Amino acid sequence: MMDALVKVAPKQGIELRKVRIPVPKDDEVLIKILKTSICGTDLHIYNWDLWSQKHVAVPRVIGHEYVGEIAQVGAAVRNFHVGQIVSGEGHIVCGHCRNCRAGNGQWCHETKGVGVNRDGAFAEYLCIPASNCIPISPDLPLEVVSFFDAFGNATHTALMFDVIGEDVLITGAGPIGIMAAAICRHNGARNVIITDLKDYRLDLARKMGATAAINVQRDSLEEAMKAAGMVEGFDVAMEMSGSVPALMQMLPVMRNGGKIALLGLFGQMPAIEMDTIILKGLTLQGIYGRRMYETWYKMAAMVQSGLNLEPMITHRFHYTEYEKAFEIMQTGNSGKIILDWGKKD
Repeated sequence: MMDALVKVAPKQGIELRKVRIPVPKDDEVLIKILKTSICGTDLHIYNWDLWSQKHVAVPRVIGHEYVGEIAQVGAAVRNFHVGQIVSGEGHIVCGHCRNCRAGNGQWCHETKGVGVNRDGAFAEYLCIPASNCIPISPDLPLEVVSFFDAFGNATHTALMFDVIGEDVLITGAGPIGIMAAAICRHNGARNVIITDLKDYRLDLARKMGATAAINVQRDSLEEAMKAAGMVEGFDVAMEMSGSVPALMQMLPVMRNGGKIALLGLFGQMPAIEMDTIILKGLTLQGIYGRRMYETWYKMAAMVQSGLNLEPMITHRFHYTEYEKAFEIMQTGNSGKIILDWGKKD
């Protein structure tokens, strides 16, 4: 038996429970979890909101951001070995649909999410297909690797369009939005302006390299654009918040021919100003997950070439202190929160 954080019932909260250690199939690996990171999706499941009620069947071991050590390999696994440090792509895909066969597994229509549609990583052990396993170089910090899944969302979004020399707008300074700002700066963006409603997150965004961080309840985005020397509008934008007002504010400040990557999920249908999109010739691209597996290579390369994500880590807890960790997540006053799965001192 092992410890795991389980969504036991269809109501708010999770519980620390004893569950069976999973047994790997021939093509799977068993991973001993070392560190995990709490994601916004985990908070949705904790709160049992409408999205969770639609997508999650209980009981379910939650969590999908992790790093660990291989404890056992299935009989057919050849490229991984016991003791190897790994993380894993959190989307388990079918492998045979049109998108999978074309190398676009991120669009597989039969995707199963670790910690959502199958048991996840907030446990002492996790089983995943070996094809989803990502070997981790020894020079990568384990705590940073524990949130590579979220870093991958930021990377996929930030690099969807060319940002070299461009002026970039990011709406939503959650951890993914903040990491996207850092990625854009690392890859040569001229200005990266990020907006949010929380000063704590905007301060963290400045530390991570945003050239301006705007609280839209108090500050003027247009004034920030003017101060940055912008004339025609933003070249590239990234909507990370799922906020209808944020999207509505974004469209008018785009230059003609601008490009928008959409990652945030909207709780309500936005009344999109289609005339603005058409007359400005804007490109809108939906983003889901990570490009399998190209995004993982880019993530590792950026960290190895100097992108420092350690300031993103604002809190650390032992997994038995999960209630404190989720309380902080609820406030929004955090970056990445790490849970340690070793023995408590």
